[in-house]
Amino acid sequence: MKKAIKIVSRFVVTAGALACVPLALGQTGTSVDRGDWPVYHGNEFSQRYSPLDQINAQNVGSLQIAWNFSTQNFGPDTDFTNPSTPLEIDGVLYANIATTRNVVALDATSGEVLWMWRPQEGERFERAPRKGAGRGVAYYRNGDKTRIIDVTPGYHLVSLDAKTGIPDPSFGNNGIVDLMVGLRNAVDDRYPNIDIGMSAPPFVMNDVIVVGAAHATGGRPRSKINVKGDVRGFDVHTGELLWTFHTIPEAGEVGFESWLENSAEYTGNTGVWAPISGDPDLGMVYLPVEDPTGDYYGGDRPGSNLFSSSIVALDVRTGERRWHYQLIHHDIWDWDVPAAPVLADLPNGRKVIMSVTKQAFVYTFDRETGEPIWPIEERPVPGGDVPGEWYSLTQPFPTRPAAFDRQGFTEEDLIDFTPQLRALALESIQGFRLSPSLYSPPSLAEAPDGTRGLLSLPSSTGGANWEGSALDPETGILYVPSRTTLQLLSLAKNPASDIDFSQGTAFRVPRVEGLDIVKPPYGRVTAIDMNSGEHLWWVANAGTPDRIANHPLLAGVDLPDTGVPTRSGILLTKTLLFVAEGIGTADAGPKMRVINKETGEVLMTMDLPDNQTGLPFTYEHNGKQYLALFVGGRTNPAQLVAYTLP
Repeated sequence: MKKAIKIVSRFVVTAGALACVPLALGQTGTSVDRGDWPVYHGNEFSQRYSPLDQINAQNVGSLQIAWNFSTQNFGPDTDFTNPSTPLEIDGVLYANIATTRNVVALDATSGEVLWMWRPQEGERFERAPRKGAGRGVAYYRNGDKTRIIDVTPGYHLVSLDAKTGIPDPSFGNNGIVDLMVGLRNAVDDRYPNIDIGMSAPPFVMNDVIVVGAAHATGGRPRSKINVKGDVRGFDVHTGELLWTFHTIPEAGEVGFESWLENSAEYTGNTGVWAPISGDPDLGMVYLPVEDPTGDYYGGDRPGSNLFSSSIVALDVRTGERRWHYQLIHHDIWDWDVPAAPVLADLPNGRKVIMSVTKQAFVYTFDRETGEPIWPIEERPVPGGDVPGEWYSLTQPFPTRPAAFDRQGFTEEDLIDFTPQLRALALESIQGFRLSPSLYSPPSLAEAPDGTRGLLSLPSSTGGANWEGSALDPETGILYVPSRTTLQLLSLAKNPASDIDFSQGTAFRVPRVEGLDIVKPPYGRVTAIDMNSGEHLWWVANAGTPDRIANHPLLAGVDLPDTGVPTRSGILLTKTLLFVAEGIGTADAGPKMRVINKETGEVLMTMDLPDNQTGLPFTYEHNGKQYLALFVGGRTNPAQLVAYTLP
């Protein structure tokens, strides 16, 4: 390993108010069915569902803030947009905070700090591609042994005693496993930093820790060569490496033949940056795998590129592949699989796995065999004219459910609030290619036909994304948040890279007098009956922003709720669906909608102290149900806020 990354990492634990911990251990449940929230999405099935019903339609309007916890003084830099979802077990919350991804334990009824652990990784942190608070931690319990498992920005795997925050001396090297060890394509003399890290929590099941990988964003990759995003399994007790799954196969492995011209040797990425799901009884984990290097040009990696943009089911104890399904062949849209697959035992008897995607499909399989629940058809898609590119001329299309958001972009998708706006919108798209097919390929910023790139919908951030979806196990209804935002795919030479083409920077998505040119809604939540594959309803994720409602060119126009182009964090309980507006656009506000999950009726809108940044979750302790989430903004430090009834 190169000298540049031989960093001696130091780790600090602060034990504060430890005497309070035993007092907080009032319940013994470790599942949502017993009032806890012990896994990132609630349970290993990633359903984002809790059967708690103390907070219901009749009293939700009475919710008040029970406590809040500010991250302002947990530096070194102020964290404004903490995206994590804390866990709650036995009256204690475990969360990531601050830019260095500290781990804190908080009293779940007061927000009091019980302990804090902070990684100090020096240069390793400074060179990390995925700094920041991360999206959460994992929890393990075996009898009296309880552990918090986390991955640091510098790509260390750590096991902490859940009662004290002290690293487990029997795990790795004094509680730490260096995840840089054993990587493929890690050393490149051209670059001092290794382009790998992780933001999602590790996944713990059946005494195995499964760890994925995330890289820097790949729209303008530094090279066609990059570190490979292999997925690994570690013993939860010792930190011993149990297995490695090659997301880019080596010679002799299944899928190697899908990487033509020896491209499997140097291509990187293809990690699992999204959360992972699993079935403890089957002993299987389900990997949502991303696309390879680079995001929008694949001429250096010809072929369909297994196991990129695929769902892969592994034996959690051995890492052996049990089945896989590639959702996109040769992904050149950055429509990698973004969310934890959702597992369910449906009321109709099917044991399924559902993958919500950026391109707005729900791919649904038997989770034991990988057989599609409804037919998935290989349909012709258009090729392109980018020099050197390799095109897959078919892609898999699910026949059910129907897409939950818009796919493709033509003149029919342009705003038509008034004839004047329609004319301006038509004028704005002159010189760009449209995408009549979902899989219309990216084009050049200086194409032979004079066009400047492709207007593509959905964008590479979805559709759906890492926020995932929610599943009601009693009804089999899936609730999917999504956004409708145009993207310009305009390829150009990048003189700083050896890759032939990457995302250009000369042009932007056109707008009309500050308005989006695509029709609303710009954000929504869709309810889908997964027993039948039928859509039940959809609702905008927000009202109509002032910049649209009060726009002078829309005076006198009666607008429905347009929603906002964010990916809402959602939570499902016994009776309610909570939908926050998210962050990422000036349109989003500090609000959360409470929705009748059967009908889509908006029951009320809650005012939050700031915009939702982490996903909402719920738990019960000492007879009280709490609703909590991280909020923050551009100028306000992130804070965890918890609500309860008076």
